[in-house]
Amino acid sequence: MSRPRTRMFRGRSPLCAGLMALALFLGGSPAFAQDARADSEAPGDGGERRALGEAGADAPRHSAAPEVGAAPEVHPPELIERVEAAYPEEARAAGKEGSVVLRLTIDAGGRVTRAEVATPAGHGLDEAAREAALRFRFTPARRGEQNVASRILYRYDFRLPEPPAAASQIAQAASPGAQAASPGAQAASPGAQAASPGAAGQAADTAPGPVPAPARPPLEVSVRGASVAERLRRSAEAVHVIDTEAAQRQSADLGEVLSRSEGVGVRRGGGLGSTARLSLNGLADDQVRLFLDGVPLDLSGYAFGIANVPVNLVERAEIYRGVVPVRFGADALGGAVNLVTDRNVRGSHAAASYQVGSFGTYRLTLGGHHVHEPSGLVARANGFLDHARNDYPVDVELVDAQGRLSPARVRRFHDGYRAAGGGVEVGVVRRPWADRLLLRAFYAVHERDVQHNLHMTVPYGDVTFGRQTGGAHLRYAQPLSRAMRLDTVAGYAYARTDFRDLGTCRHDWSGRCLARLPQPGESDARAIDQRVHQHTAFARLNLLWIPAPDHLVRFGAAPTFATRTGRNREHPEGVYDPLTARRDLLSAVVGVEHEARPLEGRLANIAFAKGYVQALRTEEQLPSGLLRDLDRGTFRMGVGDSLRFRFTEALYAKASYELATRLPSPEELFGADGDVPIVANLHLDPEVSHNVNLGVTLERADLGVGQLRFNVNAFGRFAEGLIWRGYPGVGYAQYMNVASARSLGFESSAGWTSPGEWLSLDGHVSWHDLRDTSSDERLPNRPFLFADGAARVTWPGPLLRDDALSLTWSARYVHEFFLGLGKHGSRETKKQIPSQLSHALALTYLVKHGGWSVSSTLEVQNLTDAKTFDYHGVQRPGRAAYAKLTLDM
Repeated sequence: MSRPRTRMFRGRSPLCAGLMALALFLGGSPAFAQDARADSEAPGDGGERRALGEAGADAPRHSAAPEVGAAPEVHPPELIERVEAAYPEEARAAGKEGSVVLRLTIDAGGRVTRAEVATPAGHGLDEAAREAALRFRFTPARRGEQNVASRILYRYDFRLPEPPAAASQIAQAASPGAQAASPGAQAASPGAQAASPGAAGQAADTAPGPVPAPARPPLEVSVRGASVAERLRRSAEAVHVIDTEAAQRQSADLGEVLSRSEGVGVRRGGGLGSTARLSLNGLADDQVRLFLDGVPLDLSGYAFGIANVPVNLVERAEIYRGVVPVRFGADALGGAVNLVTDRNVRGSHAAASYQVGSFGTYRLTLGGHHVHEPSGLVARANGFLDHARNDYPVDVELVDAQGRLSPARVRRFHDGYRAAGGGVEVGVVRRPWADRLLLRAFYAVHERDVQHNLHMTVPYGDVTFGRQTGGAHLRYAQPLSRAMRLDTVAGYAYARTDFRDLGTCRHDWSGRCLARLPQPGESDARAIDQRVHQHTAFARLNLLWIPAPDHLVRFGAAPTFATRTGRNREHPEGVYDPLTARRDLLSAVVGVEHEARPLEGRLANIAFAKGYVQALRTEEQLPSGLLRDLDRGTFRMGVGDSLRFRFTEALYAKASYELATRLPSPEELFGADGDVPIVANLHLDPEVSHNVNLGVTLERADLGVGQLRFNVNAFGRFAEGLIWRGYPGVGYAQYMNVASARSLGFESSAGWTSPGEWLSLDGHVSWHDLRDTSSDERLPNRPFLFADGAARVTWPGPLLRDDALSLTWSARYVHEFFLGLGKHGSRETKKQIPSQLSHALALTYLVKHGGWSVSSTLEVQNLTDAKTFDYHGVQRPGRAAYAKLTLDM
């Protein structure tokens, strides 16, 4: 029978093809004998893991007689524990019999994790068969000696019992062995007889009869390796992976999605388009590096931060805590977040989503790709369009007719956000001379009105901020020999930032002009019309070498050169404008790491060393007003190790240590514009930290009443010269070094899924204590205790066979925290953000048919209209309703 491609092929990228080719070239070890042209993975995911003996991409269909020199022999799963389905009363009363074909997903432990109806029978038989199959147990499929996940088509036959007389006659006439059942399956009861074609690809009717029923054609058995997310979770890397498939159907932005993970905090200054600060294990801002497919996020067209990246353009998010792999070439202190787009580069695919909601919110995303398989030519494109008025109600004080301040509730009147952008990628994949050669060009523009100052005490009516970004980068990947592979990307990005404050009115919170200003400028008592240009060239070079089975060596180098200049067109004539100075910054990170997997893969260890280089060239103005050239150079070294030990297939522990260095970013050194102007600090030193992580993960435990999962992780960050954003004056900020600081804490998560997957519960709690150790004071403006919880109820097939209706409830708690240093003043007089508890409810209806799906979602955020705030006390949106339509085909 024909073999249609299933969804297991979705989410691949071109890199895996070359890595699998590399593995094939190394054919001396069975672990390396893989299909050189199988579906590929994202950088650093697939081929490297397979070379170390882990399961790879989906294998060809099972064959009983593998050819000489082919991949290791594949053994399909065998049924060892079958659960009989209850015959539905509806079908029994109507005298209905039938066969239900199920598509079962079986993990490497032999558990059925998913059961989908491929061929329905109706009359309640589909639901009964699915519920029973989810409790089946199999011997795991094997590729060689390695247990791997698999997917099979399994037919469950329902037959009504024969009348007693007829049954007796049949028993007398039937010879031994007359009844046929598929290998690996137990005999079915008279009430619900079933055959298992999954075990050996064979199927036979099991209805009693005088002669065996003719065998049916073999059904499909596909053996696949662990997904990219599973391989990363089980690797020695300190990484947590978030799949965004469910989030893409909801209205939550990417910041909301990430903040539902333990240890991650994302705080926004307001509605859509506002400044978002991501924290990881207590560290925030540039201490956590952000990437899109391995390229720095701000060099990929998303200069406004991670929360403003459309979630529908992201397939998964990889959160690296503390230790960042060499392949990213990152100088992170607190970790990194890598957003991975849909890397499926086979056939044709298109997707679109449209969202509308409260406060004038509209969001549109489009994407698609096409691959011409004979030539390997590939074309991809994606785009987004965002608009929001952000006119949500806030509680403020207004001046009444008598000139007195009185409480009032008004709508924000100058907080609009507009953004649009897109990217195009063209190239070739899976060619003899290039496993992957892709050129991507992008452009994006973001414009935002600035409503108020840092602490929301002074409203603005004419201050605006915008940024345009554009650029291109070229990726190339190709095996260099039987044991070596090159993967590199290089590119250029341009960013133009505009900040305008030419207002002549002093506004109140209702939008009225209270008085004329003596000179233009609402935010700084002076006119500002700044334009800053930044040009950045970058490269990421990764070299993979496999010297022996179960050993891997990676080398990475990542130079970045940025140059910046600008001008304030309202700056007084004849007075030095610091923006006109040319600022050049060269940064580079070089690293090498060795990965080994002894004890048949139960132990995995990555040892690494990194070097950090930075050179600054600019001019600075001395207090006397004179100018001087400033040249500074920095060189640091770092080392570390990551260890993972697997107790069972689903239970493992991880530990990691790194002596990490983070080099100051251009924004920290040269300053930046935004809600709060950041002034330059050309004498910032790199920050250095000893990072320690220790955690235990249980991926899944079958309890009979459902599946349990949990994760707990403790961490420590002991930093010198920590770069911290302070506020030395009114209306502006500046980055500065803290002599010494340390962050201690833990993060934990737990979840439970019911049999049949109709109910799922998840929650996490995170606590950290970030202190300036020289004064033993907790650093302000950062929540230190927060928690999230979620419950999802799913009803499969409410109207049609492949439909699904789900209701999701989520809640978030943030404990109170101080706005200033903890030891200053009494607790009663210190300004603090109160504890916050908010809820959200989403109803989603999903329809699948063939290769396409449509989903519609209605969602209410902040269900109880609770008051929520950002790091500085700015009030965030209250209750809001959204509707979202998503199409995937």
